[in-house]
Amino acid sequence: MTVHAPALHPFVLERYSPNGFRRDHTLSSAEVSSLFEAARRAPSAGNSQPWRFIAGVRGDAVHRRLAGFLARSSAAWAPDASLLVANLVQRRVADTDFEYSEFADYDLGQAVAHLTFQAHELGLQVHQFRAFDRDGLHHEFALPDHWKIATMAAVGLPVGDATGTDRRRKPLNDIMWTVANIVSQQAQSSTTG
Repeated sequence: MTVHAPALHPFVLERYSPNGFRRDHTLSSAEVSSLFEAARRAPSAGNSQPWRFIAGVRGDAVHRRLAGFLARSSAAWAPDASLLVANLVQRRVADTDFEYSEFADYDLGQAVAHLTFQAHELGLQVHQFRAFDRDGLHHEFALPDHWKIATMAAVGLPVGDATGTDRRRKPLNDIMWTVANIVSQQAQSSTTG
């Protein structure tokens, strides 16, 4: 599929998941607030907003508690991040077996994506990951059973650049089940015009 599309937003081209963060970088409280304000403004089904966050700035007690539950692979780099975040999703209505929203995981993903976009605006990068003790963190922060920790994110200034990170993506043809006639119409117009 070859489409002459408008230029991509710099965020799309520059975003990557760093494997190391600068320990000399700190976030201001205003920067932290802006990250979660961006997440708060994400769309959600029925405006249900089925997300919550546990956030710790490097050096504070929450950051240390979060870092204590990292798996060996993420413990090698994530504690250096300026901010560690546990991303929570509401799976059930409190004290029931009823699903809170069938879109809850998707909606949490939207909120974390908005946070990631805002981080980029601040000159930061975000590495989202799942290498941590989910049950241990759930117990550590005494979370109600209808909330689950889905993922974590490390936020900060990366060490170096994207060199060494795998930024390859599947070709567009491989991720599309069906493509509307737009592509063939564009191809026809470029050959006839």
